Amino acid sequence: MTRDARRAMRIQLTDERRERMLRSVRQFFLAELDIELGTLAAERALDFFVKELGAPVYNQAIQDARAFLAAKLEDLAGEFYEPDEPYAR
Repeated sequence: MTRDARRAMRIQLTDERRERMLRSVRQFFLAELDIELGTLAAERALDFFVKELGAPVYNQAIQDARAFLAAKLEDLAGEFYEPDEPYAR
């Protein structure tokens, strides 16, 4: 299997999600560009978008989630830290 073939397979869509996305692609082309896409054209457009845009969008989402979690973890110690030793009585 080539590197490109492996890369193309990383983003997997369920059949249900793929169908919803195909409907969205067809609706977008019709509403915004006044182009009525057939099934094959919509599938090819979706495949192109997933292949070309899926990874960068996914990677940005991972970076955003990582930054969000890092900020929450930094705040965790300040908000919830309890001293190990109670005050002497």
